[in-house]
Amino acid sequence: MVDLTVEVAGIRFRNPVLTAAGPPSQNAAALLAAARAGVGGLVAKTISVEPAKVPRPTMVVLDRGFTDFDVFYAAGGRIVRRTRTKLFMPRGLLNTELWSDLPYQRWLDVEYRLAKSSGLPLIASIGYTAEEVSFLGKKVQEAGVDGIEFSLHYVGIDYKPILEIAKALREAVDIPIFAKLSPHILNLPEFAKELEKIGVDGIVAVNSLGPTLHIDIEEGRPMLGGKYGYGWLSGPAIKPLGVRVVAEVARNTNLPVIGVGGVTKGEDAIEYFMAGASAVQICTGAIIEGPGIYGRVAREIGKWLEEHGYDSVEDIRGIALKHMREEPNYEVRNPVVDPEKCTACGICEQACRYNAIRIEGESGKKTAVVDQYACYGCGVCVSICPVRAVTFPPS
Repeated sequence: MVDLTVEVAGIRFRNPVLTAAGPPSQNAAALLAAARAGVGGLVAKTISVEPAKVPRPTMVVLDRGFTDFDVFYAAGGRIVRRTRTKLFMPRGLLNTELWSDLPYQRWLDVEYRLAKSSGLPLIASIGYTAEEVSFLGKKVQEAGVDGIEFSLHYVGIDYKPILEIAKALREAVDIPIFAKLSPHILNLPEFAKELEKIGVDGIVAVNSLGPTLHIDIEEGRPMLGGKYGYGWLSGPAIKPLGVRVVAEVARNTNLPVIGVGGVTKGEDAIEYFMAGASAVQICTGAIIEGPGIYGRVAREIGKWLEEHGYDSVEDIRGIALKHMREEPNYEVRNPVVDPEKCTACGICEQACRYNAIRIEGESGKKTAVVDQYACYGCGVCVSICPVRAVTFPPS
């Protein structure tokens, strides 16, 4: 039996899938819905000393697509499979979201208390200056939250001034604190080490990427309501960036890391774990699919671990780090095809720019064949094969 419980900086979660600070955690009602849907722990939307004034439109979907998913519902206390459906899931999302538009006192008096009634650990998110996090940190700790995430999203790319924010919060509270990194921070390894010295208990990586711009070509105008129409990119498009930042933090510090950015299925979370994350957060996926995504991803994580012979997330945490070499690899390895797995779909042949792979054979016995002399070893066919019939041989 797979054990999905994880402990991050002394906080124990029933599974490694958490909400993220954003629209799906906008108030206690949204957090309680996530709790009922199977989330492992709660992260509330970021608050600051003044409510945010959020421009409209706030969000726009990029590169629409559909993915097959099982849809589940609760019946008699059990989770029951309902149907297999094609679920809309974007490749990315642009947003002009800011921090919470609710006054911080509302969170202190009402929202945190209601969210805590779920029985799950609750992490508050606060920002942005040293004075603000010191002031708010004391208050949210008194409100009974289990930890504090402090957002670094709007405070620049030079990490040295940001250290003062971390110091101010560390001096103000004695519960675990987590720095949520912007992907734009310079000198990330040094920054992470400095945060560790200050006494930050964990890292959350990463926040959205930008500024970005998306234009409605039928109207000839930006699609978002922010300044100049600019927004910030989140969702599956930034997952490779998030995984890289998680790995960089894990390689350079002993701090636990929570991965965020583009998690829409269990395999995405597994990738973050192998890069060194102890848990993941979901935002964009929950905007599109709703709170059911949390329990679905948790179940998919458990299924993947069981099928691969692992007992817990800890068994795979950071296992990819030992393969990350500083020197580039120049060895050319030609892929091989497993004819038992190959369905002769022709996707690899279509994608090969070197004309090195083609479908051969008689009707009913066709398979992909690699021309070892023409092959450049680029890897497109390996990454694009839908059934993993094309692989690189062990080095």
